Formats: sequence, structure tokens, C-alpha cells
Amino acid sequence: MKTPADTTAMPHAPRGLTFVFRALRSRNYRLFFAGQGISLIGTWMQRIAMSWLVYRLSHSALLLGVAGFAGQLPTFLLSPITGVLADRWNRHRTLVVTQMLAMLQAIILTVLVMTRTVQVWQVIALAAVLGTINAFDMPVRQSFIVQMIERKDDLGNAIALNSSMVNAARLLGPSIAGILIAAFGEGICFLLNAASYVAVIAALLMMRIVPVRARPTNGHWMEGLREGFSYAFGFEPIRYIILLLALVSLVGMPYQILMPVFAKEVLGGGSHTLGFLMGAAGCGALVGTIYLACLKSARGLGRVIAISAAVFGIGLIAFSFSHVVWLSMLLIFVAGLGMIVQMASSNTVLQTIVDDDKRGRVMSFYAMAFMGMAPFGSLLAGALASAIGAPLTLVVGGGLTILGALLFARKLKAMNEVLHPIYRKMGIMPDIDQ
Repeated sequence: MKTPADTTAMPHAPRGLTFVFRALRSRNYRLFFAGQGISLIGTWMQRIAMSWLVYRLSHSALLLGVAGFAGQLPTFLLSPITGVLADRWNRHRTLVVTQMLAMLQAIILTVLVMTRTVQVWQVIALAAVLGTINAFDMPVRQSFIVQMIERKDDLGNAIALNSSMVNAARLLGPSIAGILIAAFGEGICFLLNAASYVAVIAALLMMRIVPVRARPTNGHWMEGLREGFSYAFGFEPIRYIILLLALVSLVGMPYQILMPVFAKEVLGGGSHTLGFLMGAAGCGALVGTIYLACLKSARGLGRVIAISAAVFGIGLIAFSFSHVVWLSMLLIFVAGLGMIVQMASSNTVLQTIVDDDKRGRVMSFYAMAFMGMAPFGSLLAGALASAIGAPLTLVVGGGLTILGALLFARKLKAMNEVLHPIYRKMGIMPDIDQ
């Protein structure tokens, strides 16, 4: 435990807002934060526009599920392989290439929509293309965060700020998209997203990356995959965190693809209503990440993961019964908060305890659980919504999410017995007491 003498010995420790944003002391992370922040607003605008475009062209909840499935399936199929590559390739150069390819995808969407030649199958195909790009991008980007941070004890804060950046964009992007779609159509959202990639590409090119020790490249990729799988799923804390995240991604997170149905059929609104709902969820997620950024250490994150997953499930169930816009916005705010706190807390624990030479592979399993299970959830949610209705679909998903949180909570004691010695040995959080 810290003594008063320990406190006075650190006169330059960051406080207030400086403490909340302490990861920005690292120049490379500041560049990444600024560039990615701009790009992510465009990304969320495109997500909403693609969802609304599919629903406008097809009027089918099932095809909404198919579009979500196509966009996220590559993460499930390719992430284990890309995780091996993330531990072998130059992560900085890989990110530059993935961002350029994503910009090209947005340009193609823009041309199709603005020339009025777009069809549903084309949107689904381009969603699959972007999903393939993201399958390479996500594990590499998650692994690259530690290279951008100059002080290792700022890692948890950097992860929380990264999540807050995503969700600030999630708050702004859908709201802007709703207005632009109503005024000009979906094409303008795709065009602005393509332009926004210039910011993140420029930020990446301006970074000064310290060379890291060369990663081993000998051996077949299957050997590296097998090693990563044994490491991740043979270690109880990593296994339990990934399994809970996979369950929540399968049954809970696909609520997003049903939002056009709730906006139009349950609440009787249009693209504005969809933007407000997604913006409210993003606002809740932003509040959750600010809370995580204010934490001094990883103390209690095990309980936070379990509680936030339960809050997410409760929020979904309550939202499914609402027929009033303002109440729906409040309830989806709660759900968004619970979802992102669980995700970011899981990310922080994994990034803290993982060995550097296996970081890419572990984060690929994280990506596989977080994003890779979502396509199956999207397809399942779309099919269920067509059969039993969107509200009841969310009740089922929320209930299973709560059950997963309870099972995870039962494993906390066993997890802590393994984690506490690791934290103390690392010297990052010597006074952990979850």
C-alpha cells in the first residue's frame, strides 16, 4: 500500500484532467488519437448509412442480419491467422495499408450510391470486403497500442481513451448520419468517410516508431497459431474473459443491426430516430469509458466485467419493452454503457497480463470473440426478429447475457488467485485487491 511519503515523493504525478488523459503524454499516441478520432466519425456514419441503405432497398430484417453477418464473418475466420501475422509483421506499416484499403472500399460505395446503380448484393459484398480488411486491422491495431505508449503504466488509460474515442465518434457519427441521410441520401456519408481516412493515414505516417526486437518468423503459421491457442485458453483468466465476451457478442451486441426496425416500426420514426438511438448508445458508452479512464489501476476490473455485462443485459431487456423515444434513448444509453465497460475492461486485463511475443495472437482471439461472434449473432438476431419480432429477440439476448455474467462472477475468486501474483510481480499494480 502507498504511504503518505510515497505520495509526496511524486510531485509531478498527473492530476485532474491531466490524469484522465495521461496516455496523451506519448507523442505517437497523441497522433493516433487525433487521426483515428476523425476517421472513426466517418466510420460510424458509414455503418449507419449502410444499415439504412440495406433496409431502404429491401425492407427486410433478415437482410439486415445477412449484411451484418457478411461484414463480420471474416473476423471470425481470419483473426486467428492475422494474430500470428501481427506477431511477425511490422504493425505500423500494416496499419497504413489497411487504412488505405478501407478508404478505397468507401470510395467504391460512394460511386455506386451516387450513380444510383447500387443494389443490396453489392452493399453486402462490400461489407464483406471491409470485414476482411478489419480482420487484419483489428488485432494489429490492438497490439500496436503498447508500442505507441512510452510509459507502460499508461497502457490501461490508453485503452480506455481509445474506447472513449470510438464511442465519442459513435455519439457524433450516427447523429450526423441521420441528418445527412434525410437531407442528401446515404452517398454523402460514404464520401465523408472516405475523406476521413486521410487523417489517420497522415497520423500514422508522422509517427516516430522505435524499432522493436525482431519477432521470430521461422516455423509454419499453424505452429504459431497452436502455440497462441494453448497459451490463451490454457490460462484461466484469459479463457474466462474471452468466453464471456464471445457469449455477449453472440447474443447481445447484435442489437445494433435491429435498430432500424425499432426506429421505424416500434417507435414510428425514421433515419433521425435511428441516429438518436445509436447516438444515445454511443453516449452511454462514452460515459463508461470516461469512468474507466479515471481508474488508477486494474483493481476491481474482474467485478466490473461481471457487473457491466449484467447491466448490458438488463438494459437490452428494458429497451425491448419501450415504445417511447425518450425512454428508449435512456435505456439504450444504459445498455451502451454496460457493453463498452465490459469490452474495455476485458481488453485492459488481457493487454496487462499477456506476454509481448504473444500479444498479437491473444488480441486476435479477443477480436474473434468481440467481433467474430457478432456475424453469427447478427444472422441469428435477423432470423429471430423475422420469426418472433425484434423486441422478443432482445429479451432472449439480454437474458442470456445476464446468465453469462453470473457464471463469470462465480469464477472471479479463482481468477484473482492467479492474477494477483502476476500483477505484483510486474510491479504495475502492487496493491491489487479485487
